[in-house]
Amino acid sequence: MTPDPRTDLAATDEQRLIAEGLRAFVAAELAPHEATIEARDSVPDDLFRDIQQKAIRAGWYALNMPAEHGGGGLDARHRAVAEIEFGRVSRALSSICNRPAPILKGCAGDQIETYLKPTIRGERWECFALTEPGAGSDARAIVTRARRDGDDYVIDGVKQFITMALRADYIITFCVTGVDETPKGPQKRITAILVDKATKGVSVTPLDIVSNRGMKSCIIAYDNVRVPARNVLGVEGGGFALAKNWIFSGRVMLAANCVGLAERAMEMAARYANQRKAFGQAIGAFQGTAFKLADMAMNIHATRLMVADAAAKMDAGTITQREASQVNLFGSEMAGRVTDEALQMFGGMGLTRDMPLERFWRDARVERIWEGTSEIHRDIISKDVLREFRG
Repeated sequence: MTPDPRTDLAATDEQRLIAEGLRAFVAAELAPHEATIEARDSVPDDLFRDIQQKAIRAGWYALNMPAEHGGGGLDARHRAVAEIEFGRVSRALSSICNRPAPILKGCAGDQIETYLKPTIRGERWECFALTEPGAGSDARAIVTRARRDGDDYVIDGVKQFITMALRADYIITFCVTGVDETPKGPQKRITAILVDKATKGVSVTPLDIVSNRGMKSCIIAYDNVRVPARNVLGVEGGGFALAKNWIFSGRVMLAANCVGLAERAMEMAARYANQRKAFGQAIGAFQGTAFKLADMAMNIHATRLMVADAAAKMDAGTITQREASQVNLFGSEMAGRVTDEALQMFGGMGLTRDMPLERFWRDARVERIWEGTSEIHRDIISKDVLREFRG
């Protein structure tokens, strides 16, 4: 087992308690349902509500939301500890213990009572809609438009790969609300608007995705959708500025999730290597197998340290785009390597659905895509390095 807050002397008492308590909750209330979710590719409504209520009662719900509004109030360092434990179980189940999009902290006025507080209490659910068919990593390429019409905005466009859209009650929708002239030329005015999913003109279609069965990604279409101007989150044109912290948080917490996933895969592989015999001895006695475990342990530990460093910088307000990209890139690729090597150690059995290794392997694959592709992160990092040593 790699060092963790339950045993690490550098961890605080609160971090150890979070790790111990949440690991026990995940093992008792979430993990037993993994096979069912995998087979059904959905979470039954009664199971969803049962887990949600248990998470609320146990204090594992809305951990990242402000305490003054009923949330857990965890800072990034403590939330990272929690995300590692959530990473040990399928996302379809861990997502039921909702950690709402941090951008909702920008709610103001009646948005707090209408959207923020009900979400924290588990009465409402949100989804975050930025990606489009022609705009993924290049977020400024979005074309979904919202035109002002009196006291309303009218939205037309399509969003794609939107997680939890089927479950959501409302959609944090990023739209183009105009074009501004800047010293760098014309620039789209990007605005975040809270859109109730039941609004006329909104339609949601699930996609068939290989990773994270049971947690559907969807297409959302907006056809002449009329939304009150008071639903603008923050100010018009301030969508990206408001989302900046969410983007950094998502990248760091993705890496934390990858630590939990990789640890679980390594544990399974190590136990198997101790038990499985070949040529008269445990396969762990062969250097080709043993060295795989050494690399797993080293890379998991390195990612854990990177996550802790990035989370501390988030709390201090000093994290840079490069640092957020580095931890995301390293963590996501680490999870891919670890799950692949763990599956390899199981041989043909690793590819059967009797073992969860093939699910770990599939689920790890999307981590290199959905919070920014590995290629985009390398571009961000390399450009920063080149700037640093220019001249």
